[in-house]
Amino acid sequence: MHFDGSTYNHARDGARLGDQMLSVFQIMRDGEYRTLGQIAASTYSPESSVSARLRDLRKPRFGGHTVNRRYVGNGLYQYQLLVSETEAA
Repeated sequence: MHFDGSTYNHARDGARLGDQMLSVFQIMRDGEYRTLGQIAASTYSPESSVSARLRDLRKPRFGGHTVNRRYVGNGLYQYQLLVSETEAA
């Protein structure tokens, strides 16, 4: 996986981010809606990292998946991953 960013250091961050990405994908690929808190608890990752991995999953280099968001209330959202056709095949 190819991550980037001004603070990204491959030696320090590559394996950790790759593991996070795989964990978030495995939890979310069932298409169920979940809050960041639910995903974070399931993956043992901070909510901010889960949010970043969901954004990454939208990028073509990480599969170009669809990530839907719906408002639950009181500032809380749930997220749903729809696996791209190319990944599902």
